[in-house]
Amino acid sequence: MSNESNRESLNYELIDNPEQKRFEIHIDGHIAFEDYEFFTTSQGEKGIEYKHTEVPKELSGRGIAGYLVKSILDDAAAKGLRVKPTCPYVNSYIDKHPEYKANSVFHDAKP
Repeated sequence: MSNESNRESLNYELIDNPEQKRFEIHIDGHIAFEDYEFFTTSQGEKGIEYKHTEVPKELSGRGIAGYLVKSILDDAAAKGLRVKPTCPYVNSYIDKHPEYKANSVFHDAKP
C-alpha cells in the first residue's frame, strides 16, 4: 500500500478543545494539534485563525498533519468561517489545494 493510499484511508476523530483553543487528534497516546483563535474581518465576517500545527515526532511520516489541516479547513467552511492561515503549514497546504483559497483571507483577500 502506497503512502498516498494510506493517507486517503486515514479516518481520525477531530476534537475541538476550546479551553486550550486547539483542534486535536489523539493517536496511540499522542496528540497532534492545531492552535486557533477566532476573529472578525473588517467586513464583519466571522473567521478562525490557524496559528500553529504540531505533530509529535512519533506520528511523523503518516500523513497526520495533512489530514488534520484538511479536516480543520473543511470544518471552517462547513461553519461559514473565513480562514486566516498564519501557520506556515496551513498556508502552504492551501497553496497546494486551490479549493480552499476562496475561503482564505490571505489567498482571496477582500478590500
